[in-house]
Amino acid sequence: MTKNAIAAGILMPAALLFAAGPSGAPKEPLGLLPISWPKDNPYSAAKAELGKILYFDSRLSKDGTVSCATCHDPKFGFTDGQPVSSGIGGQKGGRSAPTVINRAWSLAQFWDGRAASLEAQAIGPMANPIEMGNTHEAIVTALRGIAGYKPLYAAAFGDGEITMDRTAKAIATFERTVLSGDSPYDRWKAGQANAMSPAAVRGYHVFQKAQCDACHEGHNFTSNMYSNLGVGINAEKPDLGRYDITKDPLDWGAFKTPTLRDVEHTAPYMHDGSLKTLEEVVDYYDKGGTPNKNLDPHIKPQHLRTDEKADLVAFLKALSGKGWQQIKAPAVFPQ
Repeated sequence: MTKNAIAAGILMPAALLFAAGPSGAPKEPLGLLPISWPKDNPYSAAKAELGKILYFDSRLSKDGTVSCATCHDPKFGFTDGQPVSSGIGGQKGGRSAPTVINRAWSLAQFWDGRAASLEAQAIGPMANPIEMGNTHEAIVTALRGIAGYKPLYAAAFGDGEITMDRTAKAIATFERTVLSGDSPYDRWKAGQANAMSPAAVRGYHVFQKAQCDACHEGHNFTSNMYSNLGVGINAEKPDLGRYDITKDPLDWGAFKTPTLRDVEHTAPYMHDGSLKTLEEVVDYYDKGGTPNKNLDPHIKPQHLRTDEKADLVAFLKALSGKGWQQIKAPAVFPQ
């Protein structure tokens, strides 16, 4: 457990990586901890605005058809609503697009944790032949050829030089502003007794009884750890998740635990998008996952009653908060 925590970056000394939240940064909604902004990429409104434009700009892809928002669309809770994502030329990836919501509180990114930061994650899909299919060099050249981008980079970084490092930092800055909090659960937790429905309150106690909080813990409802639930493990060539990165037998078939914030808006579920509804997810956990040689010991049959399952789903929906809904694609892009 400790080894994986270090690999995930969550036990790294924060003082070495982060600075205190700057003035002018977005205020975290009720229920969330303060964002720790990287020392080498502090917040500025100009940088976040540049990052937002880049995030939605499909000209970063090889054929001009795919942007970051293609797979992480606000309309679908910053996912794409599909079991697996599609890139240039309609190519299909192998995993479901995880949400960008509340990624500010996670160092390692992707289902397998292969990117150590949001900055590293931001540039990965750009050069992936199935996703955006471009090269970093070609992207920089293209951006330098769009006159309207130079003043935006100057406002964000002090001069108009356009580099991939700055591009990644801008996108990551924007992504750290995609937040969800002030949910019915948060208001209930803060003392508003009627903020959650009676069913959701009962579901909260089912959540604890079933030890869902062993992995979905803390203010963001994730341990940022990796677990083997057995999803897809019986396939002819199963996706081995974190193991393909670390080669550690303890990581065989393990995937990163996602946040449960706004989970009702990010269907379908699991790394392969194989479960369509929250009801299916609850049923899957209730049966104890899919047995295999590395099944997480927390995954055990729960034998929940039908009413308990319904209450648990009601609680999960009570984790839908505010913040990210206000984010819209730019009306125009730099020319």
